[in-house]
Amino acid sequence: MKVVLVSAVALIDRDGRVLLAQRPEGKSMAGLWEFPGGKVEPDETPEAALVRELHEELGIGTWQSCLAPLTFASHGYDNFHLLMPLFACRKWEGVPQPREGQKLAWVRPNALRDYPMPPADLPLIPILRDWL
Repeated sequence: MKVVLVSAVALIDRDGRVLLAQRPEGKSMAGLWEFPGGKVEPDETPEAALVRELHEELGIGTWQSCLAPLTFASHGYDNFHLLMPLFACRKWEGVPQPREGQKLAWVRPNALRDYPMPPADLPLIPILRDWL
């Protein structure tokens, strides 16, 4: 089975809220909410992938030094296995904007369960909530 490496981030604002992005129509699992991020390209580190994806998807800049490894998800889907490190980030430049047709929501940790998420993201919620 193919293993797909995807890097994700919990962007945490000054009020302790976490940014979620809704997968746009036309993508697999459209309508579900997830932590921003994306596939790690060959010869790219998970941190470098996040810096690139945050710029492409949200129009914000951050630095690898501002990405703290928090936890990871390992989840088997029907045709691939997802391995997804989740980083925490509290420092970036710019205001997150939905540049790829997605919706964005700043969510309090105790309300994360109110947003339907892909199966791989669900086990990350209690870890993130306890950490915050």
